[in-house]
Amino acid sequence: MIEFVRNVRLWFAPAEVRQDGETPDYRFSLANERTFLAWLRTALALIGGGFAVDQFLPDLRWGWRVGLALALLAAGVLCSLRAVNHWVRCERAMRRGEDLPVSRFPALLSLVVAVVAVAMVVVVLVGWEG
Repeated sequence: MIEFVRNVRLWFAPAEVRQDGETPDYRFSLANERTFLAWLRTALALIGGGFAVDQFLPDLRWGWRVGLALALLAAGVLCSLRAVNHWVRCERAMRRGEDLPVSRFPALLSLVVAVVAVAMVVVVLVGWEG
């Protein structure tokens, strides 16, 4: 938990990351940044999908609409927070010469997206109004 709190502090002071270890090859730092941006694009897509479900499916039962929208919005929020935390963890690991950190988050995000997709299939097959 202490490591997570330190990482959160580094989110807002990325220059302090440079105090750990040695500077890695800039290509690795840029690849880490591209990965961070890819996670942010994924987060934005999930958030946009949540708003789209809520706004553009008014005939969908309220419970389904809100449930699907909130699942997508929550996944987007978690994805954006995970992006910055993973960026810091990877940058520090590269500077220290350590293995890159592993995470269960990609599997969790995949499961959430799959559950939402299955729910959407059920909605399409059963119909929107009940």
